[in-house]
Amino acid sequence: MRIIVVGAAGAIGQAACAELSSRHEIITAGRSSGDIKVDLADEESIEAMYAKAGPVDAVICAAGEVAFGRLAEMTGEKYLYSLKNKVLTQINLVLKGLNVVSEGGSFTLTSGILDRDPIRVGSGSATANGALGGFVKAAAIDMPRGLRINVVSPGLLEVSASRYGAMFPGHEQVSSRRVGLAYAKCVEGGTTGLVVPVD
Repeated sequence: MRIIVVGAAGAIGQAACAELSSRHEIITAGRSSGDIKVDLADEESIEAMYAKAGPVDAVICAAGEVAFGRLAEMTGEKYLYSLKNKVLTQINLVLKGLNVVSEGGSFTLTSGILDRDPIRVGSGSATANGALGGFVKAAAIDMPRGLRINVVSPGLLEVSASRYGAMFPGHEQVSSRRVGLAYAKCVEGGTTGLVVPVD
């Protein structure tokens, strides 16, 4: 298969690439690095990425940004930031790829653990993650041409613990290997409409 991995330079993107690259052709994409540069906030940039990549069988998105903050510090704009930069970006990636990805191909999006195992300062991320889960479940029954769609929902990666671990008290860290396997399950398997947790 030919697989686009958006956000390939990040810890989650690297885990997906490490698992799949020995069996498939990987096209990396990102805002500042990769085979193709793409700005997910710009629909024309997404279209240009697909045009440059050519025929692909699967798309993985491991990119997205959210606003963190204690609830009393949050604003509607901060929630909107999370929805625009983690949810709408991935939705647009799917919408622009519906007629590009090969028949029977797949999209695999990325959410995260915080909508099912919350932390302080994490309500913005939890809101975005929950929205992605809802989108994937509903989109799966309406996908054209036998396309599939799933979302991987990883916990805190071991490789990211030094940076984010203090925000996740009591959370068990997950290995990059297990995260990579979740993407392989979505890309190489037959599931659709699933939220695939990695706890």
